[in-house]
Amino acid sequence: MGKVKRLHWASMRPSERRDAVISIFGKIIKWVFVGVMCVFTLYPVIYTLLGSFKTNAELTLGGNILPETWQIENYIYAFQKLDFGKYTVNSIVLAVLTVIFTVSTSSMAAYVIARRNFPGKKILSGCYLASMFISVGSVALYPLYSLLHSVGLTNNMVGLALLLTGGQAANIFMIAGFVRSVPKELDEAAIIDGAGTFRIFWQIIVPAIKPILGVVALFAFRTAWNEFVTAQVFTMSNPNLKTLSVAVANLRYSANAAAEWHIMTAGASIALLPILIVYLLANRQFISGLTAGAVKG
Repeated sequence: MGKVKRLHWASMRPSERRDAVISIFGKIIKWVFVGVMCVFTLYPVIYTLLGSFKTNAELTLGGNILPETWQIENYIYAFQKLDFGKYTVNSIVLAVLTVIFTVSTSSMAAYVIARRNFPGKKILSGCYLASMFISVGSVALYPLYSLLHSVGLTNNMVGLALLLTGGQAANIFMIAGFVRSVPKELDEAAIIDGAGTFRIFWQIIVPAIKPILGVVALFAFRTAWNEFVTAQVFTMSNPNLKTLSVAVANLRYSANAAAEWHIMTAGASIALLPILIVYLLANRQFISGLTAGAVKG
């Protein structure tokens, strides 16, 4: 086999040899880059997960990445003494509500923009497109809080979920690209059979755009689960509504912060694991949605 390869190499022209060497070096650089990125991405996650099983002294002094003695008590303390179980439930409720609101509103808006003609459609689409490049950030927190307070939605998760749902310009344009790829003849056939607008949307459009809806749902879940600033502001008046990210961050600024690094890493691990599990379960749907969007969008 080696002799065949040497003969093949000897029979190649100088330009072919040069191209072969460049191709080999390109592959080596590519895999080195991928390996380095994997290390930088996975190391903080692994360090946090393993650090959550260490004592505070072992964690602050450094040393081996593996704990000397696995401290399950860190998680027990976090759930029993710090009410992390309640905060986890709050985060789950917030994430689920945000996903429901995001997927339902963005898909219906995208369907109308992609399938219906109405006065001001181009202006509306232009405003949505412009909003993708505008970020008001924390400046809008006070007026948004005042608005939700005026309608009585500051003491429940529904208001915060509606706030995190937002304008969704990017989601609407992504879904609209998928809706346009569905043949209009299906709509026309359904209308002949007596189907209305909502029935066409629910029974024809939604099944056809499930991949992109899965992508939007995953992004919405991630945003709601990791949100800190907005959740912090909107749960200050009712600490029982704290989310997990807010509870973990508050440990950092507590009076015993220096003695609770092991509890903070346990809390961070509790906050980290659900989003990893959701991604692993939805990984195939996520990749298929993005790749299909690259063709259909």
